[in-house]
Amino acid sequence: MSTIPLKKAQPAPWGLLTSLDIYGCDRTIICDAEKIRRYVHELCDLIQMKRFGECQVVHFGQDEKVAGYSMVQLIETSLISGHFSDLTAAAYIDIFSCKPYDPEEVAAFSLDFFQGKDVKVHITRRM
Repeated sequence: MSTIPLKKAQPAPWGLLTSLDIYGCDRTIICDAEKIRRYVHELCDLIQMKRFGECQVVHFGQDEKVAGYSMVQLIETSLISGHFSDLTAAAYIDIFSCKPYDPEEVAAFSLDFFQGKDVKVHITRRM
């Protein structure tokens, strides 16, 4: 008589990381610090994350290949960060939180906000 090993229950993830690569963004949005701050505020409201401190948005990069705004927003359950490429009109955004949220909702909202043409979504569950 053979026995079938029982699968051990998988622990719930400690946190969720969603990385968005958004291509073909509207440059008038990704090249505007106030619009990037507005995105962060609206995103936090959408996924019910409490902002901790002010959103930092800084433009830098002497080499045009990397020049653009970078953004960091601490949230009570971790952080949201991003870089926006002036040259390629792309946005690279990471949302990490130990509080659950819907990555597909985040991707759809972000694509719409930045008026992008395409988004690649990468999801990592941290154990």
